[in-house]
Amino acid sequence: MAKAKPTAKNPAVKRKPLATKTVLEEMYADGNRWTVQYGELRRGQGRPLKTEHLFRVIGEKIPYAALPKVKKHLIKEGHTFQGVYIAHDSMGCPRYIGRGNIFARLESRKKTQPLELEYFSFYVVSEKKHEREVESLLIRASGFLLESNDRKKRVGISPGNIIDYEAGTFFYERQHKKGAAKKAAAKKHVAKKP
Repeated sequence: MAKAKPTAKNPAVKRKPLATKTVLEEMYADGNRWTVQYGELRRGQGRPLKTEHLFRVIGEKIPYAALPKVKKHLIKEGHTFQGVYIAHDSMGCPRYIGRGNIFARLESRKKTQPLELEYFSFYVVSEKKHEREVESLLIRASGFLLESNDRKKRVGISPGNIIDYEAGTFFYERQHKKGAAKKAAAKKHVAKKP
């Protein structure tokens, strides 16, 4: 396939980044392995986006030891701490996902599983109405790795409850054919009789 030649309309330059990472401060260090940086993603050059971003604040796979400092810093910066959170084990696998008061819930989860949990992630969602959808998506994607969250977790090929998403959302949902399960059960019952 031939490469496009540079023209006035299509110069051969790199694409402009959607966002640039700007670190504002280091707000936690454990002394030997991890630091936690606080910063902002700044919009790249070009026209402003027409849609609001999904997340106001995020933190991913932060050591549990940094939880009090991150909470204090979030309050100092004027951010809310309502949102979706994930508790991870030492391998980074999610073990619990929930929503609500991020830090109170993460502290509570650490008390119930002190040896298993090493890291946490959190997502402050821009519009609270989307928290449930984000939580449901994360739980379903994590599946069997989660030790709790049995209400929304699905192991195997069973789908989750479509009602977990917001009204006005279009969906495709796989369902069993009407009566197919009853017919299969009836055939098994007839086959067992001698």
